Amino acid sequence: MLPPDWLVESVQEIPDFPKPGILFRDLSPLWRSSASTSRCAIALAQGLGDIDVVVGMEARGFLAGLITAQRLGVGFVAARKPGKLPGETLSVAYDLEYGTDTLEIQRGALSKGERVLIVDDVIATGGTAAAAVKLVELAGAEVVGIRAIMELVGLGGRTMLEGHDVSVLWEVKG
Repeated sequence: MLPPDWLVESVQEIPDFPKPGILFRDLSPLWRSSASTSRCAIALAQGLGDIDVVVGMEARGFLAGLITAQRLGVGFVAARKPGKLPGETLSVAYDLEYGTDTLEIQRGALSKGERVLIVDDVIATGGTAAAAVKLVELAGAEVVGIRAIMELVGLGGRTMLEGHDVSVLWEVKG
């Protein structure tokens, strides 16, 4: 699958960040263009059926998730790092390639039976998206799809998301 030209033109490649040997693909320039942001929202929302709410993960997933929710005309729920949300939370710990982390949503942010789309900026190892799936299910809601702007295919993140409808705008092979 070839990525759309507007997306490729909106991503800046930064070598040796955050450490030597890593080619970081910075999505920040995407958000500087209202045209690219709009195209991104349209592309992420395309082909979806009945969705009640979008869940986006901290931090860049907030941007992608919020514009997708707005495009779909539904609400947005933020999945945050520990200690960032007031009140009672639901929480799921997950593994990263370099340790562990946790995602939380506020108890009551999702209702039983709601149809949820999970949106993030990048799928890498799949741990963050898999944790979001568990959070949605813990809340009693149903995951109907997972969308991301980019997938780093070589890291095998889709294996963590088997059984779910996963779609990305750009599969990065290298």
